Amino acid sequence: MSQINDISLVAQVVVFKNTRAFDQLVKKYQSPVRRFFLNLTCGDSELSDDLAQDTFIKAYTNLSSFHNLSSFSTWLYRIAYNVFYDYIRSRKEMAGLDTTEIDAINSTEQENVGQKMDVYQSLKTLKDVERTCITLFYMEDLSINKIAGITGIPAGTVKSHLSRGKDKLATYLKQNGYDRNRQ
Repeated sequence: MSQINDISLVAQVVVFKNTRAFDQLVKKYQSPVRRFFLNLTCGDSELSDDLAQDTFIKAYTNLSSFHNLSSFSTWLYRIAYNVFYDYIRSRKEMAGLDTTEIDAINSTEQENVGQKMDVYQSLKTLKDVERTCITLFYMEDLSINKIAGITGIPAGTVKSHLSRGKDKLATYLKQNGYDRNRQ
């Protein structure tokens, strides 16, 4: 039912230029998209908001290219994925700047404390693609096939990234005092 409603809203925007219909899509997906970015950026809420805004702007301007070959949410996450990797690429181009200093300032300005901070720190140990797969699978509860559709990575490779990412997270968390055997 939700997919039919999404398609109906998309049709209203494309055919009738109904911006209120797009507002409904934004309201429905803004929290999941922002959470996706919050996990990918390891807790940087300002950057997450900026990337989410870019995602919805791109979705709106390219809505006519949505052909219902996948669900609207998969299409939207694909845009979000591309927005994030465009950001990563542009950041690598500015590698001459001391980004570690900027990151340190940002992380101390964040209100990350306790376990939340540890989770974000553990996510920083992952490669970008591993973090993306972990975030989509465990935090957004998407299937491996949906993740493959969003990232353009074969399902078997997604499984490999999930396995490696999970092992790295477990190792990091164990080294930092989180142990399943302790209660």
